[in-house]
Amino acid sequence: MKMDSDLLLSPAVGLAEEEEADMNDWKLPLAFMKKRHSEKIEGSKALAQSWRMKDRMKTVSVALVLCLNVGVDPPDVVKTSPCARLECWIDPLSMSPQKALETIGANLQKQYENWQPRARYKQSLDPTVDEVKKLCTSLRRNAKEERVLFHYNGHGVPRPTVNGEIWVFNKNYTQYIPLSIYDLQTWMGSPSIFVYDCSNAGIIVKSFKQFALQREQELEVAAINPSHPLAQMPLPPSMKNCIQLAACEASELLPMNPDLPADLFTSCLTTPIKIALRWFCMQKSAKLVPGVTLDLIEKIPGRLNDRRTPLGELNWIFTAITDTIAWNVLPRDLFQKLFRQDLLVASLFRNFLLAERIMRSYNCTPVSSPRLPPTYMHAMWQAWDLAVDICLSQLPTIIEEGTAFRHSPFFAEQLTAFQVWLTMGVENRNPPEQLPIVLQVLLSQVHRLRALDLLGRFLDLGPWAVSLALSVGIFPYVLKLLQSSARELRPLLVFIWAKILAVDSSCQADLVKDNGHKYFLSVLADSYMPAEHRTMAVFILAVIVNSYNTGQEACLQGNLIANCLEQLSDPHPLLRQWVAICLGRIWQNFDPARWCGVRDSAHEKLYTLLSDPIPEVRCAAVFALGTFVGNSAERTDHSTTIDHNVAMMLAQLINDGSPVVRKELVVALSHLVVQYESNFCTVALQFIEEEKNYTVPSPANTAEPGNLTPVRDSPAIPRLRSVNSYTNIRAATTARNLNKSLQNLNLSEEGGPAAFSPGNLSTSSSASSTLGSPDNDEYILSFETIDKMRRVSSYSSLNSLIGVSFNSVYTQIWRVLLHLAADPFPEVSDLAMKVLNSIAYKATMNARPQRILDSGSLTQSAPASPTSKGTHIHQAGGSPPMPSASSSSLTNEVPKPPTREQPATRPPYTPTLGGQAPHSHQFPRTRKMFDKGPEQAGEDGDEPVGHRNYISAALQTGLCDWSAKYFAQPVMKIPEEHDLESQVRMERQWRFLRNARVRRQSRGITQRGVSRLDDQIFINRNPGVPSVVKFHPFNTCIAVADKDSICFWDWEKGERLDYFYNGNPRYTRITSMEYLNGHDCSLLLTATDDGALRIWKNFADQKNPEMVTAWQGLSDMLPTTRGQPSSSAHSAGMVVDWEQETGLLMTSGDVRVVRIWDTDREMKVQDIPTGADSCVTSLSCDSQRSLIVAGLGDGSVRVFDRRMGPNECRVMTYREHGAWVVKAHLQKETDGHIISVSVNGDVRFFEPRSPDSVNVLQTVKGLTALDIHPQANLFACGSMNQFIAVYNANGDVISNIKYYDGFMGQRIGAISCLAFHPHWPHLAVGSNDYYMSIYSAEKRLR
Repeated sequence: MKMDSDLLLSPAVGLAEEEEADMNDWKLPLAFMKKRHSEKIEGSKALAQSWRMKDRMKTVSVALVLCLNVGVDPPDVVKTSPCARLECWIDPLSMSPQKALETIGANLQKQYENWQPRARYKQSLDPTVDEVKKLCTSLRRNAKEERVLFHYNGHGVPRPTVNGEIWVFNKNYTQYIPLSIYDLQTWMGSPSIFVYDCSNAGIIVKSFKQFALQREQELEVAAINPSHPLAQMPLPPSMKNCIQLAACEASELLPMNPDLPADLFTSCLTTPIKIALRWFCMQKSAKLVPGVTLDLIEKIPGRLNDRRTPLGELNWIFTAITDTIAWNVLPRDLFQKLFRQDLLVASLFRNFLLAERIMRSYNCTPVSSPRLPPTYMHAMWQAWDLAVDICLSQLPTIIEEGTAFRHSPFFAEQLTAFQVWLTMGVENRNPPEQLPIVLQVLLSQVHRLRALDLLGRFLDLGPWAVSLALSVGIFPYVLKLLQSSARELRPLLVFIWAKILAVDSSCQADLVKDNGHKYFLSVLADSYMPAEHRTMAVFILAVIVNSYNTGQEACLQGNLIANCLEQLSDPHPLLRQWVAICLGRIWQNFDPARWCGVRDSAHEKLYTLLSDPIPEVRCAAVFALGTFVGNSAERTDHSTTIDHNVAMMLAQLINDGSPVVRKELVVALSHLVVQYESNFCTVALQFIEEEKNYTVPSPANTAEPGNLTPVRDSPAIPRLRSVNSYTNIRAATTARNLNKSLQNLNLSEEGGPAAFSPGNLSTSSSASSTLGSPDNDEYILSFETIDKMRRVSSYSSLNSLIGVSFNSVYTQIWRVLLHLAADPFPEVSDLAMKVLNSIAYKATMNARPQRILDSGSLTQSAPASPTSKGTHIHQAGGSPPMPSASSSSLTNEVPKPPTREQPATRPPYTPTLGGQAPHSHQFPRTRKMFDKGPEQAGEDGDEPVGHRNYISAALQTGLCDWSAKYFAQPVMKIPEEHDLESQVRMERQWRFLRNARVRRQSRGITQRGVSRLDDQIFINRNPGVPSVVKFHPFNTCIAVADKDSICFWDWEKGERLDYFYNGNPRYTRITSMEYLNGHDCSLLLTATDDGALRIWKNFADQKNPEMVTAWQGLSDMLPTTRGQPSSSAHSAGMVVDWEQETGLLMTSGDVRVVRIWDTDREMKVQDIPTGADSCVTSLSCDSQRSLIVAGLGDGSVRVFDRRMGPNECRVMTYREHGAWVVKAHLQKETDGHIISVSVNGDVRFFEPRSPDSVNVLQTVKGLTALDIHPQANLFACGSMNQFIAVYNANGDVISNIKYYDGFMGQRIGAISCLAFHPHWPHLAVGSNDYYMSIYSAEKRLR
């Protein structure tokens, strides 16, 4: 942050003032900085969700193969003495060999049944090869596609061989017989899991993989070459889905420590708690727990599956810890496969982690396939040791004295660790280790509330956190909790479910299946629930009914519609918004819900939301009404009446201030158009005819009698050419397209000069710029045709032409769509163009074959062959004629070759920048307009297949998905602008310090008094004739507007920063500009004389300028003839004044009202009638006193108090000027005067309370421009006579400027505009010779 030296040296007084100014900046509201202005309105990219188990599996059959041969040791193992003896915790030598074998088999089965009680168990004790074969094949047959487990204990046979064989017996137990793993694979098939508890077990794993590879190759050979002998054999199953667990590496022997069981690996896998406790007691550290012996461990009270008992709690902690270690160490997909797919496999692998820890301490390394990373050193094992320690230390007193068992603090501590991670962590870091434990804690009622709270806070971190939680396996738990009736869980569960559904909406089906939707219906209906929880509930329901018929039915029966309608007027805006979206979705293509809505007069209740102060709520209401009429079920008279009512209500939003609302409006009306297609086709044909036969009056005829002075360049009144030349030439990149564009430019329409009609709205350059561009060859109605239609419809009385029956809802809606096609916001006009063209296309396609209209109006022509196509030069928007429709059928002229010469160069003011017409590039456009080519359609007049759905399917705004993003993003996080450490906040602080410095330094200069103002500090030739200039209040940037583009200059460095096209149609011009949020993130507002307002951001920096929003500020502007203000025969265009403190925008111009817009609500809040018969030429307002001063074309100055009603708000009218008021200025102080100046040069000062002027000064005659410096009591006059005079408050001329510096003293051109800087004593002057210069006070003052 650069601090100026004087700022550091300033006295304390200055600092206090600066800080005070600083505070005011912080308090000022910002306009157009909401999410809807800064983001694209679209949903977030859906993350691919991998958490759902595509193939859940069960292990249904278990083969227990024990080769023990009790009493006979195999020849290749030398046992120690004493040696590990126990098998399944039984000493085989304590009973007869046969009995021992059977008991061990039965015990092993019991141990497995603890983990999977429902499987079929088959024991094979000391078997032969045939017995193993029979066993395996029968289990596979019964298991079909499910998993089979093969457990092999080889303690009584030799070790596996390098050739891949394990050993079994012959019938008489006189020989060991090898059994090939290859055969075992064939019999077991896949999917299977193999457990090998024998020495050198790793060899088996290796052989298994080699055989599996060999099989894959055999399969490939057989697939490629069917005659190969391999292909004749039954194909061996693929072994890809097989899992193996082996007790040790290929070169290792099993441990023989007599304190351990002989089948240590099996014990770890099937009785983990028992072996873990024994092992704990065998460690040196166990001596720290007095009185605990191996005998005592046997007596631990409780059952494994009862979490309230010591044994059950240890088991629960063990599960949580092993799950957590696995989740933290394994890759996600492997974790899913091994720990979430199959209950038995998950248990075995959790226990395998314990086996790795215990057996490694005896130099044995268990092996698995798929291989796991080592986990035996993981920090969570220490938590396990601590939990065991705490449990065992209580044992002696519990057993001897019967004291109560104290539960382990393990879960509470892990939740605290999770909480620390949540509160202390940075944004980008590893996921919290404790997540799987939080899942386990949900099972416990004691910690459930806290766990849900922390889980909610975790999910709030963003979609990545939700995906992570789902991959841990949270889903079934939170689904089950919806059956709980505990009220205190409601807010937490609603929050968690909103987060889940915002990221993965496919859960709608699970919810409905488990009746989960009822939970949220009851939350929504519960009036004691805070609004934000009801909002989340209704969001969840909106996801459940979204394009999901079962969900719609379930919620309709759950009384969702009545519930929603009751909450439409809730004070919480987000709730109103989602209630409307939810309603819109439940009756989308679901007729029973629509009729239920009709019975509850849902549409009428939704009408109130159409005037809601929050634009998103208005949007949602439009969406809901759109789907309400967009139902494709059969229509009755009743439903048609309702549709018409809804349509007329929606039509009132045509001039809504928010483009988001108008986009939604186009889509809603397009539903109606699809429903009543034939009626709209009739209207469309009528309008097309009308447009051909009707000459729109030219401006000269419609102007008032005094306005007949022609424009200076009257021969070149822009004919309404098909394409706006400016953007079109820029859009046409290739030679072919350039050529086509020029043809379009050369064809003028015959209906007389271009028409500027009263009652007219803006037209959007975006549409026109796309029409000539190569992407949109398929538009039938060009932008210009539509524009002309719109103007025709406002002249001719369509009733007389069509007959009353058609001057109906359909005609009105068609007019609304024509209106919207001319919207200043490109995305709105593009959507409307699509709808209109879709219908125009169908109307002309349907009308042609049937020849309804006489041949005069629709010229029939033979289908154009490819050769004749080229001869049609189609003037409607640069599209080639439809192959089988003559181009004459659409417009009023026979194609003729280009006649007028037109230079093929760029117009002089075209900016030489690549992508600077922001909207011809920013908005993607679809290439294919229709599903089926017109050739097929033309043959038999059928409607193109699928076309009816074309508009409804293609037309949608991303509103609902975009709104849902709110729930996916962090809700609890401090927003960046409130975070004192954030970059945004620092930048803002820097700007506010800069503002304070500018204010302070400029005040120093103006307070000393400015005695001259003619030092030229900047001059440059502007690309267009300057019509409005505006200084940025705090940085060194100045905006200069010409007719339809804006140039930005840095007046300190003297360089051009940016130049871009404003997007207004050709017959309109920019008449005023304002900086919004000038103290902070500046936006530029431009107003054009057709009443359109556009707001731009990212100008004058290295980015491309973007339109933030645009709307029709005044809907009934009268764009009359143009010209410089030389006499009374010119229009004021549109004048605006901006109040940053209140966020209000005052607009007026060639209308009879001052219209006030609230930029926060993006809606019109007030129309103040001016009570005069002439235009408003200047506006000035003061928020402190709620006063608005307007200067008018008839010379009067009128003062309005906007707090009063429309009839009494005009509090004063001064009629002292005899002519057009150039400027009326209201000083901002509490007793500030009104200063007004007319064309005749008389400057009058009024005190708002007194009826007569308090002072009059006379300046030059023939004023063309004037500005008053708000701080320095100066005013400057520019005149047609090519000079500028600067006066002080007493009326003394302090400077006369007639010549430019340096240009050999070249004379200044006629002054077109001038403006003072709001703070510095700088005066910017634009003149008709294209030059823009800035003058300032003498150097020594600055």
